[in-house]
Amino acid sequence: MAQERTPGLKDVARAAGVSVTTVSRMLNGSLDLPALTKQRIENAIASLKYQPNPHARRLSRGRSDTIGLVVPDIANPFFATMVAAVEEEANDRGLAVSLYATLNRTGREVAYLKLIEHNHVDGLVFVTNHPDNGDLAALINRTGKVIVVDEDVPLAAVPKLFCDNFQGGHLAGRHLAEFGHRHVLYVGGPDAMISTQRRFNGLREGLRERFGDDISIRRYSGEYTVGCGRDMARRFLDEGMPATAIFASSDEIAIGMIEILRERGIAIPEDLSIIGFDDVSPLHLFAPPLTAIRQPVRTIGRRALSLLLETNWQESKSLATEELVPVEIVVRNSVAPPSTHNKQREQNQRMRT
Repeated sequence: MAQERTPGLKDVARAAGVSVTTVSRMLNGSLDLPALTKQRIENAIASLKYQPNPHARRLSRGRSDTIGLVVPDIANPFFATMVAAVEEEANDRGLAVSLYATLNRTGREVAYLKLIEHNHVDGLVFVTNHPDNGDLAALINRTGKVIVVDEDVPLAAVPKLFCDNFQGGHLAGRHLAEFGHRHVLYVGGPDAMISTQRRFNGLREGLRERFGDDISIRRYSGEYTVGCGRDMARRFLDEGMPATAIFASSDEIAIGMIEILRERGIAIPEDLSIIGFDDVSPLHLFAPPLTAIRQPVRTIGRRALSLLLETNWQESKSLATEELVPVEIVVRNSVAPPSTHNKQREQNQRMRT
């Protein structure tokens, strides 16, 4: 016995006495019809038990109902938390998310940005973790419908969403100053990155509010990784620990530094105070629990998707915006006044400068 054929658009059009185009446009909402014509089409759909193809409907509207999320590394707790938040927001809005991990490589970022041009996704939440030479910005500006999150792509004229990095650095500097630290080591990412610059500037301002220009901030630049933290800790020790406190500007850097400091017998906070940034890793389980600047990563993730959907992409003059999400300091037990040994080291430092 021959299998019964599933009715299609042609069958609906024939039964309703209209063209296939008319049925298609009514179903995707792009055509207003007289009430009687619309009723004939609906009756034909019901009698034939026609089931519209949702994929075909999305294509006819030029939409996929899928948002792309581009992140450097899904193994990193910071980015994993952001991914979960974007997924939650997408679920609430009836959207799908396609996740792309770039390994922080420009070539993979470029490939994923081109997905919009081929209608594979309706827009991108884009996170990079390295400086841009202009190539990414040019592609973003050509492609459109991209929200830049967490780290800047400076020449991209699209909405951008960051945590308030300057506020985070300022909170760290003020907290260290309250404990009497005026000689501080700042360990950040690449110098060209917005997070590195703003966190450093905030730290300096927080220290200056208490000590004026009678401060010294040593600055190490690297990557937001545990390995970088280890390397920076070794450098700090080889240089004779020329600071009484450290502001490590990511969880990963802080974890790597603490690992080496403990190996060398440096007690925290008795010998050296330290503050981290992000507070996504379980820093409260450290011994001692680590004071840190907390980014509201879940808030950032959900807001990124909302911003992508709320932006009027037709008004090009208003696209280049920057939105900052406040941060907070979570005070635990990794900061204390400089020890007697540290005070002698600090005095020697002041005599040299």
